[in-house]
Amino acid sequence: MMTEEAIRKTYQPEAAEPILVISQTGYKQGLYIQYFKRVIDVFLAIVGLILSLPIVAIFTVAIMIETTGPAFYTQERVGLMGRSFYVFKLRSMVKNAEENGLQWAEKNDSRVTKVGAFIRKTRIDELPQLWNVIKGEMSIVGPRPERSYFTYQFNSEIPGFVNRLAVKPGLTGWAQINGGYDITPKQKLELDMQYIDRLSLRLDLLILLKTVRVVITGEGAR
Repeated sequence: MMTEEAIRKTYQPEAAEPILVISQTGYKQGLYIQYFKRVIDVFLAIVGLILSLPIVAIFTVAIMIETTGPAFYTQERVGLMGRSFYVFKLRSMVKNAEENGLQWAEKNDSRVTKVGAFIRKTRIDELPQLWNVIKGEMSIVGPRPERSYFTYQFNSEIPGFVNRLAVKPGLTGWAQINGGYDITPKQKLELDMQYIDRLSLRLDLLILLKTVRVVITGEGAR
């Protein structure tokens, strides 16, 4: 498994230049990243947690009725600049879904429960990650965080995959609204780098609006 230190050594800092260098073209992006994005994240996360509590409570009970085991679980992911953290999720698969080793979720995955299929389709399983946003480990909008094992694997197959770590991972992102789970790691990298290069308040608002459509239609779910 790729360690945090190894990922940080592999990370290419030049990928961060479009959003960190204050220039004539990047000035607004720089201010947005450094100040406003975090304020918006905290506000939306607090509001989101309050509004989503009844929904999370209902599906917590539904998960416990359908399967044995806890309704919530944590999973290690790789965040900004290779720093590891644990995401919070509602369990959408059977207990001990990875007892035979790490597995990439597939379309119509047999490990997904009936309740799990619905909360994955509507992204309800991701709602507990609003707490990760409040803690500062994630943003509302950004590249979806990957597990360190897959980060290493994808970076070995697609050099530069770790450049996605130039910004905080997000609850939703440009790749999620343009393909969701069905896109390849290479396509995910391309879309995430497009987001990083163009990062702005306007783009984040566009992604949030399109996320509503994805949640309603279930596009890209797996």
